[in-house]
Amino acid sequence: MGPGDPELVTVKALKVLKDADVILYDRLVSEEILSLCQGEKIYVGKSIGEAWKQEEINRKLVEEAKKGKRVVRAKGGDPTVFGRGEEECIFALREGISCEIIPGLTSAIAGPELAGIPVTSRIVAASGFTVISGTRAKGELDPDFIPEKGTLIVLMGIHDIEEVQRVILMKRRGDEKVAIIESASTPKQRVITGTLMKLSELVKEGHVSSPSIIVVGEVVSLSFNQ
Repeated sequence: MGPGDPELVTVKALKVLKDADVILYDRLVSEEILSLCQGEKIYVGKSIGEAWKQEEINRKLVEEAKKGKRVVRAKGGDPTVFGRGEEECIFALREGISCEIIPGLTSAIAGPELAGIPVTSRIVAASGFTVISGTRAKGELDPDFIPEKGTLIVLMGIHDIEEVQRVILMKRRGDEKVAIIESASTPKQRVITGTLMKLSELVKEGHVSSPSIIVVGEVVSLSFNQ
């Protein structure tokens, strides 16, 4: 469903939403988008502390589909960028239910862009960019996933920001530029900038909440929204 702004939902996604009999949606799907849908809407949460587990969502999708209904699983961002879209599709296929993944505009790219920050640049980040999740199901964040250069983008990293900062500092300089983009593409969008060494302080002092995107790298200094 894109990063949050209803105007950034793809034409195809909007079509299937309007045609759906049942929509299982996350908290990042806006009320404005849901108001365009005629089908039954079931909120499944998928944020810290909320009740629906992945297994319950999988079963509900299949249960509704086996009733002959057209079922849509609406997610923020792109369904397979830390969205578990592939898990839900695999479960459905094993139950004999056909499914289709419709790509969405991931907040990993759209968020920085909407803050005026390019994720790559021939000037300072020609090597590319890396996207990681700051939330782990088991164990600690693996420093092997942290690139030593180029742009680093962290999704879902606010809840455990001190650990995220600690691991990134194993591979990156403390004086590198960082940007925190809160509620990207929505009227509540806010951007806080500073250095990697001050990352956890920026989050705490700024009372930053999820959803937020963290960008590490010299591309932050190129922001054309400053």
